[in-house]
Amino acid sequence: MQLFYNSNISENDLTFKFDKDESKHIAKVLRKKEGDLLNITNGKGWLFTAEITTAEQKNCVVSITSKRPQPKRKYNLHLAVAPTKMNDRYEWFLEKATEIGIETITPIICDHSERKVVKTERFEKIIQSAMKQSLQCYLPKLNTPITFKEFIKQDFNNQIFIAHCEETDKKSLKSQLQANKDCTILIGPEGDFSVKEIEIALQHNFIPVTLGETRLRTETAAIAACHSVAFLNE
Repeated sequence: MQLFYNSNISENDLTFKFDKDESKHIAKVLRKKEGDLLNITNGKGWLFTAEITTAEQKNCVVSITSKRPQPKRKYNLHLAVAPTKMNDRYEWFLEKATEIGIETITPIICDHSERKVVKTERFEKIIQSAMKQSLQCYLPKLNTPITFKEFIKQDFNNQIFIAHCEETDKKSLKSQLQANKDCTILIGPEGDFSVKEIEIALQHNFIPVTLGETRLRTETAAIAACHSVAFLNE
């Protein structure tokens, strides 16, 4: 199965016209023709089956033959992860987290962050591609980058954790997670959260956790946390 993504398609549509770039990809690159069927999602939980009625490089039109909403996960996972110094490491995290299962991602700028400026356009494309590759119909939300101090001020009505490397009293994440419950997990930069940031998080009732006995890179820690939540909820 090959899955296409277009945010503009609606459950109310009977037909749909792709833009010029996507039409060229479908007609020229993939060599699709009239009568071929496409599977399309809008990233909002809908899966459409559509028949190509016009297969031109500048004008690809489909007729919707079926549509059905896909079930959501029983939990929502929000990972707030500091940007890595090397962009490709963060992009790897975005790809794998999307494949495993995540609802929301927030890049957080911390005291020890080496990367303070984050451009999210490429990040969005990576998330879209990973969603399609893993045949999912819900596109994870990528929030605008925000400072740790601003992020921590929000109201959280779920399980909230901060993973850090300081030698303080911490619990293992797997021992604290509850199945079928929403959760937010903070993952720090290469230099870890500052002592002050950890103190602020604890003041806001974040539970300090460890992700294992070894020291993990930022992107590895984020994936370990993501998989832990997914594994618990299988």
